[in-house]
Amino acid sequence: MDPFDAGAGGLLRQPKAVWATAGASVVAFMGIGLVDPILPSIAQGLHATAGQVSLLFTSYFLITAVAMLLTGFVSSRIGGRKTLLLGLAFVIVFAGLAGTSDTVGQLVGYRAGWGLGNALFVSTALAVIVGAAAGGSAAAILLYESALGLGMACGPLLGAVLGNLSWRYPFFGTATLMAVGFLCITAFLKEQPRPARKTSVLDPLRALGHGGLASAAVSAFFYNYTFFTVLAFTPFVLDMTPYRSGAVFFAWGVLLAVFSVIVAPRMQARFGSLKVLGGSLVLLAADVLVLGYGSHTAAVVCTVLSGAFIGVNNTVYTELALGVSDAPRPVASAGYNFVRWFAAAAAPYFAPKIEEWSDVHTPFTVAAVTAVLGALVVVVRRRALTREAEELVPEHATEDGVTVFAD
Repeated sequence: MDPFDAGAGGLLRQPKAVWATAGASVVAFMGIGLVDPILPSIAQGLHATAGQVSLLFTSYFLITAVAMLLTGFVSSRIGGRKTLLLGLAFVIVFAGLAGTSDTVGQLVGYRAGWGLGNALFVSTALAVIVGAAAGGSAAAILLYESALGLGMACGPLLGAVLGNLSWRYPFFGTATLMAVGFLCITAFLKEQPRPARKTSVLDPLRALGHGGLASAAVSAFFYNYTFFTVLAFTPFVLDMTPYRSGAVFFAWGVLLAVFSVIVAPRMQARFGSLKVLGGSLVLLAADVLVLGYGSHTAAVVCTVLSGAFIGVNNTVYTELALGVSDAPRPVASAGYNFVRWFAAAAAPYFAPKIEEWSDVHTPFTVAAVTAVLGALVVVVRRRALTREAEELVPEHATEDGVTVFAD
């Protein structure tokens, strides 16, 4: 059946608890792209360099990566609901503090605390949505990817609107929206059943001993370096006003959402997950090269277009991480995210450094190479990843070219 069917099990027919969690997830993902259109403004306001301001991403994702080892440990002991609320509380506090920063060092530090809260929330939110959603894991993953895409699209837009008044306002706005999410989850989400076995800090690392999950994580590591080179470094290359930059990344986010939720499942059903992922990574590499070496207009177009490839990749990688191993989904997700978020921390740091050592084009060459490396891992390790590709067939069947999902 159609995942968007309003009938029982359809994507649009979900319990209030799922919608509350998904809504808060939208705001959580908004926090990733929120600073994109205001990076130059922050640099100007705090008298910082592009490299220093890019550390806003590095500190955020470095802490997020390490904290992934703690999410299962915490949620298996205090429960999913309390873990979500704890994560939201961290984001509310540190996002608010970020808006009061007087130096770039303070802002980077507050973003690190924000990253801890985001790790607790985002990782647990996926497990909660998968556990509570109607329609099985396929519908849950699409709903989660919808939240990701919508948040990625709206984050730069909110950052542009509020950031045009002051670079501080987007941080206060995020804290306010997260407070609303806190209240919604408090009101609508009941405590989820706790796992029979408590998760240890080392369980996600042990899960990476599975060849398929490790392969997916390594491939995603290379891909995320490319992804966050686009997200964190491109605003300085485009050199636009907050409104113009926000509009570019809003269009980017819209494509990301459409391709992750609508296009990716249909392409997987037609061509298979691994072929779609490998092809999308190669196309992303070509797109990034044109972005780095083309005219300003070409850079704008390719920035927006990259959202399509990123949307496809996000959906396929999420399904691979959740289904390729025998580990419990929260544990597998934590191990996978532990690896891939290190690349999200590395790219914003190294891209400006590479520019300093060479020129503005070279960071995009490196990003193109990492995308190709991600595709090569998929090709070389396809047998280890084949289990998930085969298991997607019963859920992603086609009827007259239209994707349907098994109940």
